[in-house]
Order: sequence, then C-alpha cells, then structure tokens
Amino acid sequence: MFTKNRKLNEIIGNLQLIWKEPLLLVSILLIFYFLLTFVVFPIFQVFKASLIVNQKIDLSNYLAIFSKRYYYQPFMNSMILGIYTATLGTIIGFIFAYALTRTPLPFKNFFRLTATFPIISPPFVVALSAILLFGRAGTLTPYINKIIGDYTIYGLNGLILVETIAYAPTAFLVLYGILQAIDPSLEEAAMDLGASRGKVFSTITLPLSTPGIASAWLLVFIQSLADFGNPMVIAGNYRVLSVQAYLQIAGMYDTSRGATLAILLFIPTMVAFFLQKYWVSRKSYVTVTGKPTGSTIKNLEWYIKLPVYTSCLIFTAIVFLFYGTIIHGSFQTLWGVNPALTLKHYVEMFQVARDYIIDSLTLSSIATPIAGILGIFISFLVIRKKFIGRGIMEFISMLTFAVPGTVVGIGYILAFNQKTILLPFILTGTAWIIIILLVFRNMPVGIRSGIAALQQIDPSIEEASTDLGADSNTTFRRITLPMIAPAFFSGLAYNFVKAMTAISAVIFVVSGKYNLITVAILGFVDNSRYAQAAATCNLLIVIVLVALGLIQLIVNRIGKGVRTIDIIG
Repeated sequence: MFTKNRKLNEIIGNLQLIWKEPLLLVSILLIFYFLLTFVVFPIFQVFKASLIVNQKIDLSNYLAIFSKRYYYQPFMNSMILGIYTATLGTIIGFIFAYALTRTPLPFKNFFRLTATFPIISPPFVVALSAILLFGRAGTLTPYINKIIGDYTIYGLNGLILVETIAYAPTAFLVLYGILQAIDPSLEEAAMDLGASRGKVFSTITLPLSTPGIASAWLLVFIQSLADFGNPMVIAGNYRVLSVQAYLQIAGMYDTSRGATLAILLFIPTMVAFFLQKYWVSRKSYVTVTGKPTGSTIKNLEWYIKLPVYTSCLIFTAIVFLFYGTIIHGSFQTLWGVNPALTLKHYVEMFQVARDYIIDSLTLSSIATPIAGILGIFISFLVIRKKFIGRGIMEFISMLTFAVPGTVVGIGYILAFNQKTILLPFILTGTAWIIIILLVFRNMPVGIRSGIAALQQIDPSIEEASTDLGADSNTTFRRITLPMIAPAFFSGLAYNFVKAMTAISAVIFVVSGKYNLITVAILGFVDNSRYAQAAATCNLLIVIVLVALGLIQLIVNRIGKGVRTIDIIG
C-alpha cells in the first residue's frame, strides 16, 4: 500500500511540475500527435488494408498468401537471403573489427574508412556495379565463364554478394564498438598464464563479444529483409517480399494484397528488432575490471595475422573494385560494346536528372534539420523529464527504425491520400509527404545519438539552471543544447545521408511533380542505361561526401564530439 501511494504521489508531483510549464506540456502533446499521425496511423492503415475486403473483415488475403506458392515463396526467399547475408556480413564485420582493435594492422584509418564507405551510398550502387562486372556484358564475365562455365549474376547468389558488401559495414560498426570496449589486458593476462591464442579467443574474446555478434547479425538481417533497391536491380527470377509488395501495388494495383505482403515482411523484421533491442541489449557478458586501455594485443602469431589481414585486404579490394567500376563505367561510351571514354553521360545526366537532383537536395535539406531537432528534443524529454507515457513516446519514436521501408511507403499512401480526423489535408502528390516521411523515417538515429550524449551530462548542471529560475525551455535552449551540439550535428550527417539515398519507402510517395535522384537511378537501370546510372551514382556520392565534410567541420569547430562516421553506423 505504501509503495502504491508513493508511486501515485510521484505521478501527481510530475503532473504538477509539467502543468506549471505550459510550453512543455504543449510540446509533449504535439509530439504525441505527430507520432500518432505519422508513425502509428500509417502502420495501422497497412494492417487495416490487409484485413478489409469490400469494407468487411476478411482473411482471404492471408489464406491466399499461405496457400499459394506464388505468394509465400517470396517470404521464404527473403528469409533465406536474410540468413545468408546476416551470417556472411557478421563474419566479415567481426574480422575487420578484430583486425582494427586486436592486431597491429597498418593504415587502420584507411581500412576503417573503406569498411564503412558503402554506408554513404545507396545500397543498390553495389548491385549496379555487379551488373557492370558480372552481367551479360560484364567486364569479368568472359574470364569467369572460362573458369566455371555459364553463370548468371541475377538471382540468390548475386543478391547475397551485393547485400553482404552493402550491409557488412553495419556489422563492423557494431562489433568495433563491442571489441573496443573489452580491455585487451584480459586476453594478455590469460596468455601470460599459459593459455594458447585459440583458447583465449574461444574462452574470453568470443564470449565477451556474443551480445555484439547477436546484435550485429539481427541488424544486418533486418536490413536485408527490408532491402528494396538491390532486389529490384539484380534479383531476376528470385522474388523477395519487398519487391513483390511494391509490384502488387504499382503493377497490379492490388493495394489489399500488397498490404498483406507488407505485413508478412513486417512481422519477422519486428521480431528481430525486439530481440536486438531488448533481449540482446539486456544481456551483458562484460566484467568491468578497470578502464579499457585501447591497446592491441602484442605478439600476435603469423597464423592469426595472415588470415585476418588477407580477409581485410580481399574485402577492401572488392570495395575498390565495385566502386571503381562505377566511376569507370560512367565514362564509357557503351558498357561492354564501346569502351571509348566520354563525358556525354554526365551531360545527359544533368539534362535528364537535373530536376531529380534539385528535388532531392531541396527535400533532404528541409527534412534533415527537422529530423535532427525533433530527435534531440524527444531524447531530451525521454532522458530528462518524467511524465506519463514517456516509455510509449520512446518506443513509438524508435519504431520506424525497425519497420521496413516498403511497409512505411505503403502506409503513407494509404493514410494520406484522403482527409482524416487526424489530418484534414491530402498529402499524396505533394512535397510534404516526402519531407514528413524522411523526417520520421530517419529521426530514430537522432534520438539515439541525443540519448547517448545526454547520458554523459550530469543532470545537476540543468538542475542548477532551474534552481536559478529558468524554465525547461530556457534550460534546454541555453544549457543542454550547446553541450549536445556535436552529437546533434553528427546526427544531421546520418539524416542527410539517408534522405539523399532513400528508395524503399519514398518510391511509393514520389510523384510527377516531386521526384528523387535515387528513383532516377533506378529508372536508368530499368532501361539498361547503366552508364547514366553510374554517372548519377557518382554525383550522389560526391554530394553526400561534401555534406559530410561540411558537417564534420561544424562539429570540429563546436568542440570535440562524435565523428560523423560513428553516428552513421
């Protein structure tokens, strides 16, 4: 009884504090409204569309999907692809992370940059490069045909290759942080006591890395299931859920069946997300024995160095080969036919895709600061304020990070093509639907970086401001925000990169009036205009790199903050 009364008094006290600050109360209510309208409502509409047939609840869509091979085979294909990609990507990520944290690998900054480079480009850039290298007119196709005979890059094997290259950096960034946090002196002590290198790895390094390995695997698995660009370009006859849901709506105009396929994609990604976020994150195998030294293990045997270094060199060579092919291919007159160098593809790109480039830059530039500010403010409320529904706010705001882009895109076209109680405006066909989608799709990473920064700041600093008479708004604006500014601007880097390279969700909401550069690239690939697609990809990568450089300069001027590449991961 005493505990219940105490909790009740605490709740009443928190309500009284918030009630004294009307601006804070209005802000909380507005954020809940935005989350309900632009996160929960679209997902609800997808569920509703899958269950409603002729304005009645009907399970025929689900019965058809589970009874007809045409529908359930893409689900099995997506799961198989996800398992292969997650496993290979995690292995590569672990090897890279181990090399950078546990060996005296030379040129570590170079290898670290190479390992993360695929993150700053659209994932389907790798698929385009695979076509230029291994397609029917690919540069390496004749040589491979002589070695293994006829083959095709289109299908499961090609998808595993390109998705592993595209998403292994995610696993690397997770595992790099995990291995960096484990003090190498633990392993050194075990070896000083006579343990072999293999024994140390199997009994210390690997067990301590288990949460990170599981987390990395699940994250890559989610990305593979949600991937739209690579399967759209290189899947061939290997049908996956993300593409089938899109084709069901855009090709067959069957919204109800497309929504059902989207739900089928939604379920395993959400299960993986919850496992990664709650189950894995709550398991800790690290015993804190002191501050990590950050040093590498000494006296590493050659039979450890050789395979680790070789693996890093091979993956680095593959990254350079694939992205070098994109650069080289953009200058060839006709790939596979006429290798003469020309600049005409860049001229044609600016003529054909100029409006796409302008739209992408404009919409991304608007969405990026909104997502950054909203993300930081939500993280401030979640960490620093106590109010009813705080946990719900955090959960909903992070939800779009796990929901596949295909589900989000379908949800937006279903939710905002007519007036509703929540929003008395039609957004479909306008620039606002793209901006809002980009904001709420990318906002979770801003929240994550804000929470990480706020947890490092002693709350007593803000409490002192409040004691001196400042309200929450003034304290946040003049005390908190300047201290978390580096994390804020680094979070902007991620938001801009993802806004410029988005495809899976925005392809549903673009229109003739407003379009994006990634959609233009897909259009070039669909029409077999690979050189133009390569030229546009190069321009997109340059734009992103310039933006990252400018944001990093701002971060450096503000003070020592997190590097942009850390936030991107």
